[in-house]
Amino acid sequence: MQQRREGAGDRCDDRDHERTLAPGYAGGMAKSGGSRGRPARQANGKGRAAASRTPKPAPRAKPKPPAPEPVVEPAVGPLVLGAIPGATPGKWIDTWKSRHPDAPLELHPLEVQEQRTALAEGIVDAALVRLPIERDGLHVIPLYDELPVVVVGSESHLTAADELDLADLAGEIVVTPRDDVLAVTVPGALAPRFAAPADTAEAIATVAAGVGVVLVPMSLARLHHRKDVAVRPLRDGPTSTVALAWVSERTTPAVDAFVGIVRGRTANSSRG
Repeated sequence: MQQRREGAGDRCDDRDHERTLAPGYAGGMAKSGGSRGRPARQANGKGRAAASRTPKPAPRAKPKPPAPEPVVEPAVGPLVLGAIPGATPGKWIDTWKSRHPDAPLELHPLEVQEQRTALAEGIVDAALVRLPIERDGLHVIPLYDELPVVVVGSESHLTAADELDLADLAGEIVVTPRDDVLAVTVPGALAPRFAAPADTAEAIATVAAGVGVVLVPMSLARLHHRKDVAVRPLRDGPTSTVALAWVSERTTPAVDAFVGIVRGRTANSSRG
């Protein structure tokens, strides 16, 4: 019985010896390429892959192109601008003052009858004119068309309509001032028995007194507005075109600058 226990003890010692050798034995198998070493090799491979993955550098920002230098408006001299009655150059004059504060602009009122002479004789450098105009030697840029209207007395029966046609004026006294710009022939109209008024303001004053009607562009009706008259659009009447004109041979830097403003050219726009 004692010998058998010793044998059992020996067997236990042998198992303990095997368990003691197991870790080293597994390591030996890993070094020798045994099946038990494959997981260790894979782990080492993953470690090398992880170590080889380094953060990619952030892409370099592309340098911004340099901002274009602002175009400096060339120095211009003073400008004398003619303007016929009813023209509205206010917005262009404001732009001129902001761009050329050191270049004075003088606004010179013109009657339509003298617009061509004022340009030819150099009284003005450029002018807002009414077409038609003799264009020989001139640059002419049409700007806008004005609608025709009928100015009548506030008590006239014609005020019952919101708009009028030429046919509605048959039998009416049509007053035509000496500075008339529409030159409308009204079929069936009556000729006044008095001399033609000197200008549109006088003609509208005559209509306000209850005598006849007068045909003018809308801007002139607004210019000479009175409480004792009414205005109605004339649907089939001729329009009146306002244009910018100057003598071709006298296209100065000041004239060119104003032409650019009228055409909508910005301060940084190319002259080309």
